Amino acid sequence: MPSVKKNASRSKDKAAEKEKEQNKTVALNRKAFHDYDILDTIEAGIALRGSEIKSIRAGGANIREAFAKVEKGELWLYNAHIAKYDASGPRGHDPTRTRKLLLHRSQLDNWSGRMQEKSLTLIPLKLYLKKGRAKIELGLAKGRKLYDKREQLREKDMKRELRATTLKGQ
Repeated sequence: MPSVKKNASRSKDKAAEKEKEQNKTVALNRKAFHDYDILDTIEAGIALRGSEIKSIRAGGANIREAFAKVEKGELWLYNAHIAKYDASGPRGHDPTRTRKLLLHRSQLDNWSGRMQEKSLTLIPLKLYLKKGRAKIELGLAKGRKLYDKREQLREKDMKRELRATTLKGQ
């Protein structure tokens, strides 16, 4: 009987490992959380070429300077850098080309209305693979002023110091 329990635990471990592989984070935009107040997030697909998805799977993506914009009823991603895939040869892709983001029409209408209404922007927060497909998490963001950034850093430092003093006291 013990062998049955081992096999059951092994299959659970394999399933958890497989799920972890399926949701692999490729790129994070940490600067966005410092420069913007993130009000809401949404997941969107990305229309990519073959060499681009291979490069993303290899970890060659950067979304730090990227942003999304609605044009002619479609959502587009600008300034996202996806490195050239070495094995693609001379027919590779342009690393900073504009890429179409895939959302349902109702989602797109809702988000574009919110962006225009409050003068907000869409900032990519995370690029990841989900079940083998490239997805991007977009945040509806409002820009922070310099004094807001400084205040946030002060609060963060105070919390860190408070945690350190409580740990020393224990």
